[in-house]
Amino acid sequence: MSSRFTPESRPWSQTAALLALAFCCYVMPWPASAGEANLLLRIQGSNTIGAHLAPALAAGLLRQQGVAHPEQQISGPNEVSVSGRDAQGRLLQITVAAHGSGTGFVALAEGSAELAASSRPIKGSEQASLASLGDLRSASAEQVIALDGLAIIVHPDNPVQQLDIAQVAALFAGEIDNWQALGGPAGAVRLYARDDNSGTFDTFKELVLSSQGKQLAGAAQRFESSDELSERVSQDPQAIGFIGLPYIRQAKALHIADQGSQAMPASRELISTEDYPLSRRLFFYLKPDESNPWARALVEFAQSAEGQAIVTANGFIGQQVQAMRVAVDASQPRVYQRLAAQAQRLSVNFRFREGSAELDNKALHDLQRLLDYLKANDKQHRQLVLVGFGDPKSDPARAALLSKLRAMAVRRELARAGILPRDILGLGEQLPVASNQEDDGRLKNRRVEVWVY
Repeated sequence: MSSRFTPESRPWSQTAALLALAFCCYVMPWPASAGEANLLLRIQGSNTIGAHLAPALAAGLLRQQGVAHPEQQISGPNEVSVSGRDAQGRLLQITVAAHGSGTGFVALAEGSAELAASSRPIKGSEQASLASLGDLRSASAEQVIALDGLAIIVHPDNPVQQLDIAQVAALFAGEIDNWQALGGPAGAVRLYARDDNSGTFDTFKELVLSSQGKQLAGAAQRFESSDELSERVSQDPQAIGFIGLPYIRQAKALHIADQGSQAMPASRELISTEDYPLSRRLFFYLKPDESNPWARALVEFAQSAEGQAIVTANGFIGQQVQAMRVAVDASQPRVYQRLAAQAQRLSVNFRFREGSAELDNKALHDLQRLLDYLKANDKQHRQLVLVGFGDPKSDPARAALLSKLRAMAVRRELARAGILPRDILGLGEQLPVASNQEDDGRLKNRRVEVWVY
């Protein structure tokens, strides 16, 4: 297996063994008193991740290391301590502070946390200010631990079923201020939004507001807690809010369309492929040369099958590869219709670094997951089809060629493991999943789908 497939090629079982050895040599000494907690790891950042998922992953890691019954205790507003005793009776502790994605990068800079949890990619300004820590966009530093969908939620009795991104932006900018304008009952629109520290808000601002040249209306009520926002929307018939997928709860999630794409529900299938217009990645960031073995152990545990099962159990979208049927539609190219009728699509799309033919950090892990799926389902022998897509070019033939070259880039990586696809296709700018008016949309449309017979 080439090291190009995954940034951390060491199997999780080896990591666990090394972690056990690290008990004896970790620079943070064991406490003299059995009642004194040994602080193993500090996580700071996203409320979306930190409210439930990060503590659950921390508890899973402690169980792997012999802690039979890890407990979670609230240690402050949006702060959790996960602790338990190992077989020797030593009290082990991991802390999680969930005050917003931006606070995680501040904590890395200050040395007050080893892991930053973020519900958005690191910003260029943050990367520059943290350059002394190493390249935080490198494959060893940036870890996609889960997928999530940014749901636009309303009261369950609201008759509005779908909106496009332009309408959502106009609503949250205060330009559409009555539900009657959208086919709903007469009544003022009340806006609910996460606070400025939130990666959820940063994602909403980037995908919705900024893409339409708008700003959040000053009348919006702001919340640090995702749970509280969702509860308030579900109780207010005139409300609209945005939230991570696990926090929809009793509210109703609307179907969302981007320019040039059909309206899509915030479904697990469409989020797993990142086709849903408001899908997003959830991250852990750590220094590339982080010396705390627990930090590296937690990100590797999160990427493992057991860790991804915890992701799914907490309402997010795990990155396990699964087969799914796609309905044949007259709007699809004929070759795609034949594929949909005869084969199954896998729940993974390969995407690339901006301005590059190199696979991005998520794709590096996804290659290994795909290989594991093919082996487990005995589909290693020419049963795979790779379908490349892209954004519009002045010449459609050039767009088709570039999309096929992307599929060929994935084929090259699979060939290193002895996997030869049955076919590769390049469909150019067809079947966009995002608007091509913005860089982020064009980057999202440059993808490779995976199908199996």
